[in-house]
Order: sequence, then C-alpha cells, then structure tokens
Amino acid sequence: MIRKKRALSSDEARRVRQQGHNDALQFALELGLTHDYQNERQAKKDVIDPSGDAHSLKSGQKKWQIFLYRRERFLKDSAFLLMNGIGAIFVECIDAFPEAFDDYVRDKGTAKTKLQDPMVRLAEKLKGPGRLRGFILKAIFNGGEVNYLTVKHQGKFHVFHNTDVASVFGEFEVCNSRVFKVGDFPNQKVLLRWQGLNVGEIEMRNDSQGHYREIRFNMIKPRAMELLFSKIPHKSTFSPMVEVYGKADKYFGRWLKKR
Repeated sequence: MIRKKRALSSDEARRVRQQGHNDALQFALELGLTHDYQNERQAKKDVIDPSGDAHSLKSGQKKWQIFLYRRERFLKDSAFLLMNGIGAIFVECIDAFPEAFDDYVRDKGTAKTKLQDPMVRLAEKLKGPGRLRGFILKAIFNGGEVNYLTVKHQGKFHVFHNTDVASVFGEFEVCNSRVFKVGDFPNQKVLLRWQGLNVGEIEMRNDSQGHYREIRFNMIKPRAMELLFSKIPHKSTFSPMVEVYGKADKYFGRWLKKR
C-alpha cells in the first residue's frame, strides 16, 4: 500500500544532517584521524581513512537517503548517461512534471499519469542482467570510487566492502508500486524488494516547492541491515566501536597492517 508521507521540516532535516556529520566525525576519530579529517561529500566520500580509502557513512534509524538528484545531475553525470539509458529515463520521469510547482498543484493527475510510462520502463531496465548491481555501485559508491559502506547501527560502526554490498543488493526483486484505493495512481515508484518486503524506493519528490522535480532513492535501514548481516559474514573487530565484514577485512585497516 502506498501511504502519503510527511516531508521532514527544515529543523528536522537540519538535525538529521547534523547527526550525520557528528557520526562521521566520531568514526574518523575512531580511526585515529583528527577533527579536520578528509572528506568529499559531493562524491559520497564522507570519511577518507588513513589508507586513502573512502567510506559512505549512513546512520539514520529508519531510512537512508541514497540520493536526491535534480534533472541537471542526470544530464551531466556521464555514468548515468552511459548506463543503458537509465539516466535518460530518469530525465523523462522528471519531465513528466511541469516546470512550475503551482501548475503541478493545480493538476497533479496529469503529471502522475505521464510518470507511469517512464517508471515502468525504469523498472524493466533495472531488471536487465547486472544492471541493478551497476546501479547500486553508482548510487551508493559513485561508480566504485567509494570503497566502503559504513553504517552506524546499535552504537557501533559496521564496515562493508562495495563489491559485497552491490552483490547483495543486486539481487533485489524489482517492481513498480501498486495502489489499493480509488483515486491513487499505480506505477509511481520503482520498488526494490526482498522476500516480499520493500527495502528500497525510487520515486519523485514533489512534496514542496523547495524539493520539486527531484528523484529520490531511499532504503529502509532495518531491512537493509538485516539483509547485509545475513549475507555478509562478520570477519574481524577493528576496535570496540568498529566491526568489519566480508571482503572489507582484506583491505580495511591497511595503514595498521603495514606496520
């Protein structure tokens, strides 16, 4: 069932961002870095560790926002442009909506009807062999430039290698959203599912003038973590606050292993 979600207030959004910054700093200090640790947030590199490897750090309790992109991002990012037409379909999803937010508010039905076709084609594209895995690598790891997904969960940081995460999430079932009441519109989202449950959602964000005509990719944290823990074995404990899984154990902490 599709439920209308309340957008975060400005204060709530600011609090979430600040918590993310605080968690990134805590992780950096745990690795022995200083308060002016290196990062490159635009490239999803929230923390760059002493080996020069990059971590995308997620913390939120309920959801992770993987990306929130405007039309220009899909037009200028070569990876999206070359990804079997996926970037062009994202642009079509955005172009289903009028440029002016007020025009959309006056006639939401027309835009939502236009959105159905590109959303269906996006789901079909992602079902192609290896495409979902490639999309996950781009969406979370900027095409592999980021080495690890590091998650703050239950008071600890859990480090996963990008190839492990892409392999696990690359097995999601891909489908479009349905509706269960009169007046709603089907095919408004692409859903990534595991054992019948939604784990990821790709959707349009049109809930306010400040976030209009944007594509959002969210993941439900508890379900994503359950899947990662069940599929990627724990390998080592880096410190009382940092646990390491799967292939990450081979690479993470190299600055200590070389001593």
